[in-house]
Amino acid sequence: MKFGIISGTFCGAARGAAAALAASRVSLASPHVSPLSISLGSLSGAILGALAGAISGCTFGAQVGEQLDRYALANNICLTCGIRFNLPI
Repeated sequence: MKFGIISGTFCGAARGAAAALAASRVSLASPHVSPLSISLGSLSGAILGALAGAISGCTFGAQVGEQLDRYALANNICLTCGIRFNLPI
């Protein structure tokens, strides 16, 4: 589950920043925009996009990691006898 959270967070942040930077390139076509506002807008959009992507990626990674731990990796252990087992589907 920890691997799912970490990988989901990084992948989501990268995807969110990339999408925000791609969207800022579209706004360059306007003739009434100064270079300073372009750079500040692109930077703030990339930061907010990375944060939003990291949150959604972390949530998705946690869900996938939990399902893998529960049903595929046999990480369930009996506290009495110590035997590892999968939960029934």
